Amino acid sequence: MRCSTISAAAERIRFILGEEDDAPPPPQLFTELDELQAVDGQEMEWKETARWIKFEEKVEKGGERWSKPHVATLSLHSLFELKTCIEKGTILLDLEASTLPQLFELITDSQIEIGQLKPELKDQVMYTLLRKHRHQTKKSNLRSLADIGKTVSSASRLFSNQDQNGSPATAHRNLTSNSLNDFSDQPDRDQLKNKLMKKLPRDAEASNVLVGGVDFLDTPFVAFVRLQQAAMLGGLTEVPVPTRFLFVLLGPKSKAKSYHEIGRAIATLMSDEVFHDIAYKAKDRQDLLAGIEEFLDEVIVLPPGEWDPDIRIEPPKSLPSSDKRYSGGDGPQMNGDTPGHDGGQGGGGGHGHVGEELMNTGKFCGGLILDIKRKLPFFASDFYDAIHIQSLSAILFIYLGTVTNAITFGGLLGDATENMQGVLESFLGTALTGAIFCLLGGQPLTILSSTGPVLVFERLLFNFSKDHDFDYLEFRLWIGLWSAFFCLVLVATDASSLVKYFTRFTEEGFSSLISFIFIYDAFKKMLKLAHYNPINADYDPNYVTMYDCRCMPPPDDGTLISTVLTSVNTTWASLDKKQCVMYGGELIGPACGFVPDVTLMSFILFLGTYTCSMSLKKFKFSRFFPTTVRKLISDFAIILTIVIFCGVDAFVGVDTPKLIVPTEFKPTSPNRGWFVPPFGGNPWWVYLAAALPALLVTILVFMDQQITAVIVNRKEHKLKKGAGYHLDLFWVAILLIVCSFMCLPWYVAATVISIAHIDSLKMETECSAPGEQPKFLGVREQRVTGVFVFVLTGLSVFMAPILKFIPMPVLYGVFLYMGVASLNGVQFLDRLQLLLMPAKHQPDLIYLRHVPQRRIHLFTFIQALCLALLWVLKSTVAAIIFPVMILALVAVRKAMDYIFSQQDLGYLDDVIPEKDKKKKEDEKRKKKQKKGSIDSEIDFVSHFEALLKADQSA
Repeated sequence: MRCSTISAAAERIRFILGEEDDAPPPPQLFTELDELQAVDGQEMEWKETARWIKFEEKVEKGGERWSKPHVATLSLHSLFELKTCIEKGTILLDLEASTLPQLFELITDSQIEIGQLKPELKDQVMYTLLRKHRHQTKKSNLRSLADIGKTVSSASRLFSNQDQNGSPATAHRNLTSNSLNDFSDQPDRDQLKNKLMKKLPRDAEASNVLVGGVDFLDTPFVAFVRLQQAAMLGGLTEVPVPTRFLFVLLGPKSKAKSYHEIGRAIATLMSDEVFHDIAYKAKDRQDLLAGIEEFLDEVIVLPPGEWDPDIRIEPPKSLPSSDKRYSGGDGPQMNGDTPGHDGGQGGGGGHGHVGEELMNTGKFCGGLILDIKRKLPFFASDFYDAIHIQSLSAILFIYLGTVTNAITFGGLLGDATENMQGVLESFLGTALTGAIFCLLGGQPLTILSSTGPVLVFERLLFNFSKDHDFDYLEFRLWIGLWSAFFCLVLVATDASSLVKYFTRFTEEGFSSLISFIFIYDAFKKMLKLAHYNPINADYDPNYVTMYDCRCMPPPDDGTLISTVLTSVNTTWASLDKKQCVMYGGELIGPACGFVPDVTLMSFILFLGTYTCSMSLKKFKFSRFFPTTVRKLISDFAIILTIVIFCGVDAFVGVDTPKLIVPTEFKPTSPNRGWFVPPFGGNPWWVYLAAALPALLVTILVFMDQQITAVIVNRKEHKLKKGAGYHLDLFWVAILLIVCSFMCLPWYVAATVISIAHIDSLKMETECSAPGEQPKFLGVREQRVTGVFVFVLTGLSVFMAPILKFIPMPVLYGVFLYMGVASLNGVQFLDRLQLLLMPAKHQPDLIYLRHVPQRRIHLFTFIQALCLALLWVLKSTVAAIIFPVMILALVAVRKAMDYIFSQQDLGYLDDVIPEKDKKKKEDEKRKKKQKKGSIDSEIDFVSHFEALLKADQSA
């Protein structure tokens, strides 16, 4: 017979919790430890000494403040003593009580009934249990005269009645009536003002632990109570939440320190995820004992001589999953050891995208129809889900990035096409296409923009048309129409299902390239700025007397200007630079070519913007200010940074380059209108020949759009409203037609700005326990931020008087930030760092556990080589075939199946996020263990039946 690896306690736990239980999870618990202490060396009261939501917080010895949240470290002896308390104490489950005196009355009566408490001690126990509770939120130990009067009179009546009348019953009645005044069922003012409530969910409940030493008990008084309905018990708890659990331990004063540790033990257990669920679902004492046994199975003991108990362990950044414990798995794995993993399945992770969105329906426009059906139910929520302050920060951030991008590409397009397309066309095209796409597209979080490969294609097309006397605008129109037609064919045939072949290898290669381009262009623009405002590298202090710039008159030709200047006795030397140039004078001198401090100030603004943006974005993880303030600063990090450095620029007063926005709404070139006629400018065969270059544009649009869509729809973003690959491509095709007829730039999904949009809309838990890192919940999926960004972009023409104060170096700094921020979480960069990292300093990554390091480095080298080739290609004239080379990444990845095993690719190229892979590994182990457990149970039953038959035959 095979032996099960699952302990008896774990088996019982699995039975208690029920693996198929669909009931809602039990509420979050707030646990408070109160100890019986003397106040000013006289009367006793319950003093709060520690609390738990997830981690322990102690009242520091001075009593003035809470400690930092830390992992509770328990003595093994205290856990065994707690187990004894549960074995021998009173257990009352689903008790009906609504007030504190009623609750304590039922507990003491139960103790008396089973002989654990002498009847004559009931009044003293009740008097002790009903003492006042002093929480850490109450800053002063001073109480009102009314409270003091009530306490003193209650105590004096108790003992005077016992001494004079010898009637404990009378004293108890008096005490109870007075105690009811202290323990109202309504929370007091201090509770309602407690800021800790922000850390608790709305349905949270309380678990109260009361421990203390008294001199009238010879044996411990122990009770564990679970109320049938959670009840507000007045000032019992620090926060105004209803109490569900109560643990009471009173005993001889000689063991008061032991009681403190037992109280910490039960409080820590109540904050444990598994025992917390057991406490809610336990039916008897044995279920609770099984929970303690399971906790002991998972406990890790530290040697006393190798660890300082005074050291407080900081909470981990990410908590391990409890799935293994719920399934009744093996004990804890030490030092990160992980049982074997079947990594040979998955085929390199290529199937990570396969879902309803990417299934090939085999029907005409089948994928498009499914996309519409999938997105239509969420259309209304796409608007009201945006009602949050975070949406405002996202709009402002992405707006500035989009405006900068539109100005940059508009200027470059103007240079490449002799102003047939310029900044105004870039603004109008961005506003029109972006607003329509975000309003009606399948994934409104995607931001459309003009891209580098499109710019290269436009330049080559314009030069080709000029060399062959073609009408550029008409030729471009037909290329756009053919390309739109090809895209619509791809939509109708569900060609977007090919996206399932875009694995992490392809995604990260493309996104890393675009991020590097953003970073490179940011520095390139700054160096170009330095070229126009050069630094005087040859400056010598000894020649300061010779360092000047003078305005010299032009040769006297008897013009009116010369006559006027001579008549008013004005010298050329008195003119400033602009006047000198305006009147035709000549600037002569070594200082004429240099503008002091502009380049230096520009780099200060550039690097300052990047550094400040990164720092403020991470500010929510700092220790300064309350959580709400930190989160608000983090959400508005980019906007605050821009405001700060615009202020710095204005305060210093250096004439740095500023943002230039068109002020008139008309085509950049006077030789064209807003509509391009489709016929008459070129020979008829050009309309057909345009299909050939249109194929390149189609590949470019498809690859740019769908790779960006795959990155946006990654599983780690936890999007809940589904993707719309076919619907996205449909609208891109329609907008291609519109932009071609209006001679506006062509637009596709922009990877970096789309990632920045998602990052600005990420949601985290609003109430996380002290010490616990906020959990990522997903992204605020809506259409409003995108629509507003592009509407504002269109209105920027009318906001030129305001936008002109923004220095261009500040916007370049934002570009640099967007490029660097979009590289966060890219596994390719993590693997690049491993090349320079000794093995002992490498992080605990899942692929490092299972894939040999030389294979990891080979995979990284191939990916880096492909990225380098793409970079070289996009920097040459051959950049027109850039989209084809991106498509070649898929072929390279397919060829890697012959170099790497499927198990290695399953870890290195899986699209599943790192943390989810670890969870997936645990789930596979859980299923394996469950199967082993069932097999062992079947073997046990078979063996038992065989023994029974043998007995019957005998």
